[in-house]
Amino acid sequence: MHTKPRALRHFVVAITAGASVLVPAAPAAAERGPITDVEAVRAGLDGIVGADRVPGALAEVRDRRGRSVTVTSGTAEAGTDLPMVDGDGRFRIASVTKTFVAVAVLRLVARDQVRLDAPIEAYLPGVVRGTGAGSAIDGRDITVRQLLQNTSGLPDYVEHLDLTGPVEAADLLRLALSHEPDFAPGQGWRYSNTGFIVAGMLVERLTHQDIGTAVTELAIRPAHLTDTYWPPAGERAIRGPHARNYAVDEADPAGPLVDVTEFEPSWAGASGAMVSTPSDLNRFWQELLGGRLLPRRALAEMQALVPAPELGPGAAYGLGVVRLPLPCGGHAWAHGGDLGGGGVATVSGRDDSGRAATVYITALTGGTGVDRMLGTFHAALCA
Repeated sequence: MHTKPRALRHFVVAITAGASVLVPAAPAAAERGPITDVEAVRAGLDGIVGADRVPGALAEVRDRRGRSVTVTSGTAEAGTDLPMVDGDGRFRIASVTKTFVAVAVLRLVARDQVRLDAPIEAYLPGVVRGTGAGSAIDGRDITVRQLLQNTSGLPDYVEHLDLTGPVEAADLLRLALSHEPDFAPGQGWRYSNTGFIVAGMLVERLTHQDIGTAVTELAIRPAHLTDTYWPPAGERAIRGPHARNYAVDEADPAGPLVDVTEFEPSWAGASGAMVSTPSDLNRFWQELLGGRLLPRRALAEMQALVPAPELGPGAAYGLGVVRLPLPCGGHAWAHGGDLGGGGVATVSGRDDSGRAATVYITALTGGTGVDRMLGTFHAALCA
């Protein structure tokens, strides 16, 4: 079987195997009110596992006081009764990585090491220059802001990816630059992983560190995340406790799912390589949106929005973050992602009240699992 990594392109509204489990992460007796509608979240996860051949699904919700609850459904390994991991189990967070990369860039902006409206050519001279069908691409016309905002017009390298071994960021960029741009810089919006590959190269150039080390020092450690890491090229296994991941066998779509837990992280790079836990991600959103990761001006830049119709009605995109309308009113600041070759999809974010939620599923089966996952995210935040 051969699969290709890809990013989640849109959001769609929408302890025995097969059983759902409620795991309280902290005593709640001293607090008032429930953290979330547990039964609605449980029903959403059970629907994913029951209808879409997804072996396991998980949701963790954390309120602004730090109370959290984890709900799971299914099993951590297909064909077994192995309990689904809890909120401290690791998984590949796919395009939620983009928010961490944006934080890293914005911390450099706050240090006056980079200007958002400067052309990327000023920091990576001669690097973003198209070839062949992409000859119109020119880094002198593309700003740092446009890279993080998906308004650069850079074609998405993932649509052309067909690799088997570790790669460098320059290889992914070179692949994209040989294709026609989606539009002139600043003249449209389209989800593109390539912009974040370039943003990662920018971070490396300014910090003189590899992207994993730089994001660790600029975003992971300041957010006090203990189970989040950036796997280096060639490290295909997931460290620590985790569920197995699965994908459809392209040669036999109706047959058994194929275990794709081992995944080459360099295929995703700065667009989606990171590994984290639901607990860490929920803490990250609260640290970020609580103003403890970025200065006020930098956070305001992150939350300056452009319409993102590809992501659904009312959705808008900032710098590595989505503002997603909730069916119960208000919004969530979030990001989602999937790895087609890594068998995982997730959506993670925080609502206006300070409540954070992360939902993920352990297989991509071509069914309605991703839609149901977003519906479960809505349920978690709409108690």
